[in-house]
Amino acid sequence: MKQESAVPNTPPSSPSPSPCAQHPRNDSDPPALWIFGYGSLGCTWGVAYQVRGEEVSEALKYLNVREAVLGGYDTKEVTFYPQDHPAQPLKALAYVATPQNPGYLGPAPEEVIATQILSCRGFSGHNLEYLLRLADFMQLCGPQAQDEHLAAIVDAVGTMLPCFCPTEQALALV
Repeated sequence: MKQESAVPNTPPSSPSPSPCAQHPRNDSDPPALWIFGYGSLGCTWGVAYQVRGEEVSEALKYLNVREAVLGGYDTKEVTFYPQDHPAQPLKALAYVATPQNPGYLGPAPEEVIATQILSCRGFSGHNLEYLLRLADFMQLCGPQAQDEHLAAIVDAVGTMLPCFCPTEQALALV
């Protein structure tokens, strides 16, 4: 499986090196399925995973159950602009929450989003873990993005965490 770090749906004005794009594209590679993860408001940053050959069917079956059937996400094709090759966009699949998704919150104040994160867990784990890993990813792979919305949610979660569990438990999670 090959991984690219990029900004989909918004071609960058100038390429910047990415510490996460460790595997450059090879135009002689046969066609493959690229699967994109992470969405936020405004410009969306994330990682695309290239899946090939026999892995495509297996990956789609697994992701369809996890993301669409159990998670309620819609599957969308998006244009993905790799940081190291922004002039060579890729088509990728993304799993997107819509208002029909029972867990969809939509635009909301960071405190409301933080409350939902702290009180919910998905099939793949607790939403707090997902948020913290996402924040770590953004610091490592997308520091130039300066996602103020994500930072405000992390701050709100940090403020509210002691209200949701005893202090020792809260510290163990962070």
